[in-house]
Amino acid sequence: MRPRRPATYKDKRPRIRETHVDITPGADKRLEKVFAAIGVPAPEPFKPDPFQLKALTAIQQSDCLVTAPTGAGKTWIAEQAIARIHNRGGKSWYASPLKALSNSKYAEFSSLFGAEHVGILTGDRKENPDAPIIVGTTEILRNQLYDSMHQGKTLSADFVVLDEAHFLGDKDRGVVWEEIMIYLPTRIPLLLLSATIGNAPQVAQWLSSIRSQKCKVIQEHKRPVPLFPLFFHPSGTLYPLLSDGGNASGGKRLYKKVDQYLKGKTRSVFTSPRQLPPFGAILEVLKKYNLLPAIFFLKSRADCDRAIEYCTQNRSRNPRHEKDLRDRVEALLGRNPHLSHHRQRRCLERFAVGAHHSGQLPAWKLVLETLMTEGLLDAVFATSTVAAGVNFPARTMVFFNSDRFNGSEFQPLNPTEFHQMTGRAGRRGKDHIGFAMAVPGKFMDPRLVARLINAPPSHVESQIRINFSMVLNLLLSHTPDQIEDLLEKSFATYLIHTSGKRKKRAKDPHSHTVLWQEFLRHLNFLIENEYVAPDGKLEEDGRWASRLRIDQPLMVAEGFRQELLPTTDPALLAAAMAAFVNEREPDDRIDKKFLPKKLTKTFHAIRRGLRPFSRQMQARGFSIVPLFLRPAATLYHWAAGQSWEDVLAVSEIEEGDLAMLILRTADNLRHIKSLAPVFPEAAETAGSAIELILRDPVIMDYGD
Repeated sequence: MRPRRPATYKDKRPRIRETHVDITPGADKRLEKVFAAIGVPAPEPFKPDPFQLKALTAIQQSDCLVTAPTGAGKTWIAEQAIARIHNRGGKSWYASPLKALSNSKYAEFSSLFGAEHVGILTGDRKENPDAPIIVGTTEILRNQLYDSMHQGKTLSADFVVLDEAHFLGDKDRGVVWEEIMIYLPTRIPLLLLSATIGNAPQVAQWLSSIRSQKCKVIQEHKRPVPLFPLFFHPSGTLYPLLSDGGNASGGKRLYKKVDQYLKGKTRSVFTSPRQLPPFGAILEVLKKYNLLPAIFFLKSRADCDRAIEYCTQNRSRNPRHEKDLRDRVEALLGRNPHLSHHRQRRCLERFAVGAHHSGQLPAWKLVLETLMTEGLLDAVFATSTVAAGVNFPARTMVFFNSDRFNGSEFQPLNPTEFHQMTGRAGRRGKDHIGFAMAVPGKFMDPRLVARLINAPPSHVESQIRINFSMVLNLLLSHTPDQIEDLLEKSFATYLIHTSGKRKKRAKDPHSHTVLWQEFLRHLNFLIENEYVAPDGKLEEDGRWASRLRIDQPLMVAEGFRQELLPTTDPALLAAAMAAFVNEREPDDRIDKKFLPKKLTKTFHAIRRGLRPFSRQMQARGFSIVPLFLRPAATLYHWAAGQSWEDVLAVSEIEEGDLAMLILRTADNLRHIKSLAPVFPEAAETAGSAIELILRDPVIMDYGD
């Protein structure tokens, strides 16, 4: 069922008469001076900004939280600080939220420090793990902290960088960030980097309180490339979005002609709301005024894929540029034979446009990011996920919607989301000025965009929560009383103690009181099922189950306990793990030709065998993800060597989603592989399964 949008933009005035107009490029006179400033800055020697030097000094004396706009040079601070540690013979850990970001930073650091001195740990990649400089994902760093606490050792690092630190407030993954900040030994200096933390001083004060040392805040508000907001009138005329003056509240007023358009009883439009805008004609306008390359933010994957078909008139006027693009595409796609026949390759080469979203293969997205970064594309049509930290710059960001799908419903963009998206506008060293362009439509509220332009980033809130993996891993090295002390260090607890509203906020789901009650609820269930002894110490089953740092550790552990898992057949084990990692509710009516007897027999035995345990979990109020046959059948056929096209037909999902299902299955199999001391046969089978499923086109070539 398609999610409904909130009635945010419904006009309460009498019905507006809409008229369709042809697009003719034009620009308001107020833009002449602005457009004249467009161009490429002259090369000049690098000179650190004052905030960068302040941060470098601060991190030598204390922890440091740096907030600065995208492109301002936060990574330079990390590089210089890591260089200092490296030159003294120390070790550094650079953690980022995304595998793509980690891969990018690994390449950068290998070039800067020498490949022999840099390693990467992302789950998918494990290279040079004992190197003095490690780049990896936050989950891997958190797991290493678990291991070091269990072994009674300290983390093998002398310096830690947490990039994109605003992920502390991420609903799904913020718990990992908060755990790292709580568990990290105080002897290890911590550098946090972010473009969008509205309450940076509050976060720093919390860190100072739990780490017994000062966390200094270094803030830079000036963008390295100024941002200018535009409005695209359906006639093709460009206007400033904002007037020169401010309103009583200190914000910016809409430009007079934009305001008149929005208030008019007759309003010109591109097309009917059910049709896509004429992207080819819009590109013509942007091209005339030198506003390319651009990223167009659209509401759905399907719209991104359809949009590139509207750009057939966007042929290059420069034969050399067209040849350079074709040659570079050939060079990039030559690494991956499957991508050579990608259905969107024609649009990529002929019209210099591409579609970038989570339904695309990771390797295809990497091709687009590379081409865009090298200045070979005019436009990329993307969903808002492209804003999540990928180094993907452009001169202009084009918005057709002022809302965003959050996984369950559409909500108006908040300041942090908007700043993340506009942070890509204007490339340092390539642009004097960047642009954010609002295009009117059914789901665009230009007044909201006007408010967001200068709005401060949203505050980051605690997202810590209890799960079985956390409880098992903390019990490896702590008593329940010690764990209560750890939970007392949560960011939510700090906010409650410092807000003066303790009674009101004590029921916060992330507060210490609620966290402790949740811990006890999980602990009692583990005791009841003999993973933990009544005195709070782990039983033998609890010890090995703690190695399953996955979404459903107890369900998988029960599968081992009851000898339900296929521990000798790699394809069947991959199939079983796919059922556990699947987050969708697929149509399980599958053609029997895709269901070998041994697959269905194994799957139904697992589901039937785990049913009493899952009912017990549900009765205690713990959420359960149902097991479905289709993802299991999908991974079985992929592990059995079937072609990508045939497996796509079985899966009935987009290839980017299929790649993600395979990668997550591989990650679960890695955790089973770690159980070799207890389940050697299963561990060996898991290793074989990983080799079978990580093949073209899922895996990426990380060469030059």
